[in-house]
Amino acid sequence: MYRWITITLLTVALISVSIWGYQTNKQKNDLYVQAENEYQRSFHELTYNMDVLNDQIGTSLAMNSPDKLSPQFVDIWRISSNAHANTGHLPMGLLPIHKTEQFLSELGDFTYQTAVRDLDNDPLTEEETAQLEEFYQQSGEIRDELREAQHHSLSDGSKWMDVEQALLNTNDEKDNDMVNSFQAVEETFDTSTEETPENSTTSTETEEHSYKNIAGQDLSEEEAMKEAEKLFGKEDGTDWTVTKSGDGALTPMYSVSYDENGERGYADLTVQGGHPLNLLVSREIGGKQLSLNEGFEIAKDYLSELGFDEMELFQSSEYDQVGIYSFVYEDDGVRVFSDAVEVKVALDNGDITGLTANNYFKNHTERDIPEPAISEEEARDAVNQGVKIQENHLAIIDDNQGEEILTYEFLGTRDDATYRIFINAETGEEEKIEKMTDAEINYNSVI
Repeated sequence: MYRWITITLLTVALISVSIWGYQTNKQKNDLYVQAENEYQRSFHELTYNMDVLNDQIGTSLAMNSPDKLSPQFVDIWRISSNAHANTGHLPMGLLPIHKTEQFLSELGDFTYQTAVRDLDNDPLTEEETAQLEEFYQQSGEIRDELREAQHHSLSDGSKWMDVEQALLNTNDEKDNDMVNSFQAVEETFDTSTEETPENSTTSTETEEHSYKNIAGQDLSEEEAMKEAEKLFGKEDGTDWTVTKSGDGALTPMYSVSYDENGERGYADLTVQGGHPLNLLVSREIGGKQLSLNEGFEIAKDYLSELGFDEMELFQSSEYDQVGIYSFVYEDDGVRVFSDAVEVKVALDNGDITGLTANNYFKNHTERDIPEPAISEEEARDAVNQGVKIQENHLAIIDDNQGEEILTYEFLGTRDDATYRIFINAETGEEEKIEKMTDAEINYNSVI
């Protein structure tokens, strides 16, 4: 009698464990497919964007009319911004692709600054034309390498999740064709850099973009895992994967990750001081339980716990039940956009799902901010009279040479569009205009 009861109980337990294991495995597979689809979308969009960029830059070199050239540069700027965003969605944390990202950033700055000026009275100089030709050559080389990577992806059925594992397994001697293609892009820049003039219009020395705000003692792998526990809010017992960056990284760092209960997390920490440069958590987001304002409070407290002081929210939005909050450092009433930090909060339970702090650690430093040379009223006069100004601040931004400049920042609307306009606080010239959506901008409070 007891024997049959025991057999029955064991059978029921075995079936329950099997069902639980099946459901857990299914959740992991679903998450795997979701992450793979996102990687594939970003990669193929990046390849397409680089293809279009090369064509557009080549077309601009053949143009002679300022009326046609300005809108052409606007298109190039828009496409380069999209391409730059897509590079950030690929699992390339351990591979040095900073030169590719720098190329897209410099191309965007160059075309934007050229598009907003009066090309009739201030046409392209010989140096600027040479710089455009250099962009054309580099974009073609990047395009070719990306096409090769795309060919491997489509013909061999390569998966980006395998690429991620190849990057994490630094001791794996097996080559990965897609990784090698991206590495070839970097080597292309190593070759072309020697031929690029040092005083290039948009050129910025790499040393000026190293991490200025890194301090503290070097961390061991065990100490890096402890920092990761605090960063992700995890308890002891999490199975961490910790990998130290290779020789190509500008700043030595640890990449830490975990995969448990249908959730994957990834973060980069500097070896010196254990400073968090970025963080990403991928999981299924449930129904919305928190408001965007409640998510803001969570994001603000999280930054404070990590030691980011004097941060002010300047932009917020919501996408798929996730609150996205952008903060800038405030220095005695001046908003420093160079030190921007972004936090993502899941609005189902308030978990932190993203952190981007690269710019803060690259740029944050003690500054001697000068007094504006012109008044706020004089700066307002430089704003299009059709824009209804809602809010204004003093702000520090980077110009097209990568130099910080003091500006007046005006937030305003025209028709159904919202704009952020920066006027140089010394010269009164228009430095930059950003078109935004109503959902992204924050007027004194988070909606």
